[in-house]
Amino acid sequence: MVAVTADPHATAPSSTRSAPSGTAGAARYRCAACGNLTRFDVVTTRRTRAFHHYSVGGDLTVEEVDVLDETIEDVVCRWCGNGKAVETVETVESDPS
Repeated sequence: MVAVTADPHATAPSSTRSAPSGTAGAARYRCAACGNLTRFDVVTTRRTRAFHHYSVGGDLTVEEVDVLDETIEDVVCRWCGNGKAVETVETVESDPS
């Protein structure tokens, strides 16, 4: 049995949202049916390239994970179970000045 550990310094994934509304970057969701802003089941398909580093003892550490492609296939509200009313919320970055 091989133990797999993720490198805390690995590249953070960038996401491209293709469902339901097609925005790039980290998406924030809202359920128009119940108002939920915090709990969603998200089905994602990712294609990645990663450096696998095996120790002499055979333990695996995955380092330098690069997300080559990411598609959000489905987003369902965890509170009410509605997937058709989930919408992407525009996030406004605050200016620190």
